[in-house]
Amino acid sequence: MDKSCDFRLGEDGSFEVTENVQRTFWDKGYIIIRGLLDQEELNKVKEVIDNPDVLKYQYGRPDKSGKEPKLILWQHPGDDVTGMLARCQKVAGTCEKLLGGEVYHYHTKLVTKQPYIGGTFEWHQDYGYWYKYGCLFPDMMSVFIAVDQCRKANGCLQLLSGSHKCGRIDHTIVAHQTGADVTRVADLQGQLQHVTAELDAGDALFFHCNVLHTSSDNTSSDIRRALIPAYNRKSNDPGPHQKHPGYRPMKQVPDDAVRLCTNTTNFEGKDFWIVQPQL
Repeated sequence: MDKSCDFRLGEDGSFEVTENVQRTFWDKGYIIIRGLLDQEELNKVKEVIDNPDVLKYQYGRPDKSGKEPKLILWQHPGDDVTGMLARCQKVAGTCEKLLGGEVYHYHTKLVTKQPYIGGTFEWHQDYGYWYKYGCLFPDMMSVFIAVDQCRKANGCLQLLSGSHKCGRIDHTIVAHQTGADVTRVADLQGQLQHVTAELDAGDALFFHCNVLHTSSDNTSSDIRRALIPAYNRKSNDPGPHQKHPGYRPMKQVPDDAVRLCTNTTNFEGKDFWIVQPQL
């Protein structure tokens, strides 16, 4: 993995978006912040995502082999621990500086790959389908926050460094997932560095919405969970759409808000996606 993309929090626990950080992000399409969350913060996040009132919204997206990665998606950050995480300066503030303008919470996903049965995500760009939701410009990004250790064996994120520069690629439905044109992906694989983004729990990968990324199935005995808040620039707001409600001002909070938050059970206002079972 390209160590030039690795960064760490400052001694005070904050993160400074320097000129070097900006240059790296726009050159490679991603940066990694090691140790974004400490163990106390991770424990609070786990308490939320293990709550039955959250898990009841989980749904699957089968891959070509029939294995399923599981997802939970919510539209608004809310005031619980995961909401504080999505709104804190080291996450939302970093995205705002990288994208160069006010951002709002587009959605957050919790993605789980259970041991041995957690499936693959096909190569895709997030903007490959966000484009279809009315977003006119790729002024969007996601933050992959590792809740567990993420290794190749349990399906860590993989990406093509610099692939955001190729623009949006046509996407089609592959099994029950949205995937990028396989011929174009193969051509780009011959030109760009393939990065296997192995992360420790608490590390976070910030990536541009046009970066091609994938993840393989979980062949290990270790669960792989990731919390992935996504952001859109206010200037790119498409308004209400059947998939997303559109711009809502997001009040950022200090970085210690995650640690200080005691709300791990009240999820009012998060607006979870309810996916109907297929008949």
